[in-house]
Amino acid sequence: MSNTILIGAPIDDGQRRQGCVMGPAAYRVAGIHAAISELGHTVDDWGDVSLPDLTEATCPNPAVHHLPEILGWTQTLADKVDDALSQGGLPIILGGDHSLALGTVSGAAAHANRQGRPLFLLWLDAHSDFHTPMTTTSGNLHGTPVAYIAGRAGFDAFPPFPGAIPAERICLYGIRSVDPAEHAALLRHDIAINDMRVIDERGIVAPLREFLEQVHAAQGMLHVSLDVDFLDPAIAPAVGTTVPGGTTFREAHLVMELLHESGLVSSLDLVELNPFLDERGRTAKLMVDLVGSLMGRKVFDRPTRSF
Repeated sequence: MSNTILIGAPIDDGQRRQGCVMGPAAYRVAGIHAAISELGHTVDDWGDVSLPDLTEATCPNPAVHHLPEILGWTQTLADKVDDALSQGGLPIILGGDHSLALGTVSGAAAHANRQGRPLFLLWLDAHSDFHTPMTTTSGNLHGTPVAYIAGRAGFDAFPPFPGAIPAERICLYGIRSVDPAEHAALLRHDIAINDMRVIDERGIVAPLREFLEQVHAAQGMLHVSLDVDFLDPAIAPAVGTTVPGGTTFREAHLVMELLHESGLVSSLDLVELNPFLDERGRTAKLMVDLVGSLMGRKVFDRPTRSF
């Protein structure tokens, strides 16, 4: 059984569409505490993080916005995740837009380094998020975490990432929207890109199982970052970056069950939930159900009637 630690990250600053700030509250209302504790795990809710005093920061790219705020969130979340892992907990970060991963994965990496274990990253997302502050045209820093984690240049304003994660330890899974500049940069790295074409051809299980086998063989820690837009917008409408063709209800639960069975997940992000765009909480409830599957609930283990 796991000692699960909930950390709210009410972050809206990594993009321009307001609403993700309400994400942590929506997860709590949707019953995330009960969904985990009913499976026998302990749950400790640390509440929401808040911004520290901000320091002045600028970027040569004039499109970039809210840089001081993102730097503040990054440092705060890195410290919180590191603290949770150091206490033997499994931190689940309730977001908040995907810029929060700039901090959460930093904290996980710092802890893994002290443990002498490699950190792996599973990025469940429609987007590769491989821009840097210098290449983004939107200026939205929620599109930059994987580049920061992989050690790309252009993050001079940020604290150095604690040991960039080598490309072979990063798996982008469910990708179906990549900008040309990101695509060109990804071709120069050896990151596993399991886009929806790969998943359509090979199935949902094989590519994921291969990556999990790598993590197991290396005795690694695994950070999972789950974006709402990993799911098809037909079942998860509460996201400002909808891309058709995402994973189905069954596929998403299967991914979570495989992650549970692996026993490898050491930290988890839940990101980009915008309750303002939801339909009676259906997306928040689905995300909570997926966490339940990750924590051990078998969605389809129901007794069948005999006739």
